[in-house]
Amino acid sequence: MKDFGDRKPRILVAEDVMVVSLKIETALEKQGFDVDTAEDGEQCLEKVKSFQPDLIILDLMMPKIHGIDALRTLKSNPETARIGVIVCTSQSFTTEQRTAEELGAFDFIAKPVQIEELLSKVERFFSPSDIDEQQISTQQRAGELVEEFHPTLDTTRNRFRLWGTRGSIPISGAQYARHGGNTSCMAVHAGDELFIFDAGSGLRNFGLELMKDGPRKIHLLITHTHWDHIQGFPFFTPAYVPGFDITIYGAQGFGKSLKSIFQGQLDMDYFPVQMTDMNANLEFQTLTDTPVEIGGYTIEWKYAHHPGATLAYKIDIDGKKICWMPDDEFLKGYLGSPDGISIDSEIVVDYLPLIEFLSDVDILITEAQYTNEEYPAKIGWGHTSVSNACVLMKIANIKNWIVTHHDPMHDDTFLEDKLNLTRQLMERIGHSIEVSHGYDGLIKYL
Repeated sequence: MKDFGDRKPRILVAEDVMVVSLKIETALEKQGFDVDTAEDGEQCLEKVKSFQPDLIILDLMMPKIHGIDALRTLKSNPETARIGVIVCTSQSFTTEQRTAEELGAFDFIAKPVQIEELLSKVERFFSPSDIDEQQISTQQRAGELVEEFHPTLDTTRNRFRLWGTRGSIPISGAQYARHGGNTSCMAVHAGDELFIFDAGSGLRNFGLELMKDGPRKIHLLITHTHWDHIQGFPFFTPAYVPGFDITIYGAQGFGKSLKSIFQGQLDMDYFPVQMTDMNANLEFQTLTDTPVEIGGYTIEWKYAHHPGATLAYKIDIDGKKICWMPDDEFLKGYLGSPDGISIDSEIVVDYLPLIEFLSDVDILITEAQYTNEEYPAKIGWGHTSVSNACVLMKIANIKNWIVTHHDPMHDDTFLEDKLNLTRQLMERIGHSIEVSHGYDGLIKYL
C-alpha cells in the first residue's frame, strides 16, 4: 500500500442515501481507513478542500451538483486531479461509464453495492504495485456475483395456434391485417400428435409450414362442411405428398357422406386437380357417441346450434380442456337484455346439454359474430349476438374466452370496439372472465 506516514488513508464517501452511505462508511472504517461523508455534490467539493481525501467513492445522482460535474471539476483542477475516484451509482449505463472513464475515474461500480467488490477496488487503488491484471468492467464484475439469466421459450410444449379466425369468406386489406383474413382453422400440438380443427383457408398456410418437417400423421376434425370450414383443403399441400397420413373426422347428418363432400369440391368443374391426385393416405371417419381416443388424448363432441350437422369439439390435453366451437347461435332469436338470465331461465332449457358440455372447459374458442344491432336481421343464420354470447360464458362458468369467427364486414377498428363492448357486458352481468379476440397466428402454450 502507498505510504501515508503516520496518518490513515482518507476516503470521502459522497452519497445522498444515508443507509448506503453508512453501510460503506462502516465497512471502510473496519478496514482501517479514515472516512468522511458528503450528502450532495456541493458538499463533496467543499469537503475535498477540508478533508483532503486520497480517494472518493462518488455517487452520480446527487442533489445540487451531479456526480459527473463534480468529477469534471475535480479532474480539471491540478490541486485535486490526483485524488482517485471510484464512481458508485445505479446509473450503470455505458454512456455514464465511458464519460467517467474519460474524465479520469479510477473505476466504476454499480448499485446495489457489493461490499466485497467495493473493498477489492479500494485495495487495488491503494496498492498499485499489485495490479497486474487488466481493469475489469462493472458488467463483468457483476457477472461474477450474479449469473446472467436468459430465459428461452420452449416451443415444443403442448400448444394451439389459430390459423384462421374469419367466418363466411376470406378477406384481405390493410384494415384487416391485425386480426387476419383467413377462415376457420386451428392446430393443436399435443405430444407427438397433431390435431387440426376445421379446414378453412387458413389450412393452406399451415400446410406450407408442415412441409418443412416432412410426412407425419394428421388428424383433421371438421365441425361442419360449410365453405368457410373446408375451402382450404384443396390447397393443403401435405394432402398431395406421399408419406402424409391424414384422417378426416366428421359427424353423421350431412346430406352427403363426408368423403363425397371433400371429393366434390375437387370436381373437375370446380378445380384443376381431383382427389385421385392426392398422394397422401386419406381416410374418412364418422364420429360416434363414444369419445375419440388418440395417442392418450380424448376428444369429445356435441352438436352446436347452427344449420346442418355442426359440432363443438372438446379436447383434453393432460387435464387442460380446450373447446373449439366457431359456430353457435345461443339463445336463438333473443333480443332482450342479458341481465338476470340464469341457468334456470326458461329460454335456456334447450341449451342445457351444450352448457353441461362446456362447464369444465378451461379455454373456449367460440363466436360472438354479430353486434346486437346487427343480430335482428341475422336470426336463424347460426351465429349469436355479443350479449347472448356473454350470457353463455356466465352460465357455463367459462374463465377464458377467445372470440373467433369474425364477420368479414368487421375491420380491425370495429373489432377492437366490439371487444371492449364485450368486456363491458361481462362486467355488467357480473362474470369475471379473461376475454380476447382470436387472430391469425395466435399461439397459446398449455
